Amino acid sequence: MAVSMLARNEKMVLPAVEIPGQMLEAQHIIIETKNLSVFYGEKAAIQNVSLAFPEHQVTALIGPSGCGKSTFLRSLNRMNDEIAGCRMSGGIFYKGADITLSCADVFEIRKHIGMVFQRPNPFAKSVFENVAFGPKHHGVKKKAWLEEIVEESLKKAALWDEVKDRLHTSALALSGGQQQRLCIARALAMNPDVLLLDEPASALDPVSTGKIEELILELKKDYTVAIVTHNLQQAARISDKTAFFYMGALIEAGDTAKMFTKPENQQTRDYLSGFFG
Repeated sequence: MAVSMLARNEKMVLPAVEIPGQMLEAQHIIIETKNLSVFYGEKAAIQNVSLAFPEHQVTALIGPSGCGKSTFLRSLNRMNDEIAGCRMSGGIFYKGADITLSCADVFEIRKHIGMVFQRPNPFAKSVFENVAFGPKHHGVKKKAWLEEIVEESLKKAALWDEVKDRLHTSALALSGGQQQRLCIARALAMNPDVLLLDEPASALDPVSTGKIEELILELKKDYTVAIVTHNLQQAARISDKTAFFYMGALIEAGDTAKMFTKPENQQTRDYLSGFFG
């Protein structure tokens, strides 16, 4: 299969690093932060956040606007590197390797830890070329392989049946919900382990939002998913774990059902009750 062939041929090699005081179990935890802080200039956007992401589960990051949850999400595949004056301290461990080290290949990191943003951002290219873009960039040239990757990725994103007869038309002609699923397919084409979703349904109508939520529940069978959302009902519906951020700090994290019924922290209770947000 082309996708699995791509994964076998292009493994990411990073130096293994043991996390002090805690051994990662590769079969359970795929990515973890340890005392992670992110600064914009001298301002700390997040401070000393330690959070583990269980494999094949959906982890929702919640909290009021400006609490640091999107900054935290972007740090997981080094997207914050693109922001002038942004710096990090602490560690981000992907399969036991610290990906904050200078020797880590950022392009390889982003291949294995994909990201989809709040607003759909398809390229001004055909549907096919959008999905094939990443594999082409990483050396897949054979037409048959590309066709297989594109079809499989679109099927995984629940979009194939809607676009299979217009693969070579502009992606910009798709509806907003279709464009967002196309962006998910584009990330899946790189065969990642982790998928980061930054409010993927906030700009969509209720029907499109429902399709995205159904898709996320399906995707966790093959991927580890982290999602930022302001929609508490959405977090309760689709996530296995929830992490509550407030003023740059991780206040509480744990099982979603437990957090939404019996949160341990008063700030968490106040936020979930609507006292602030």
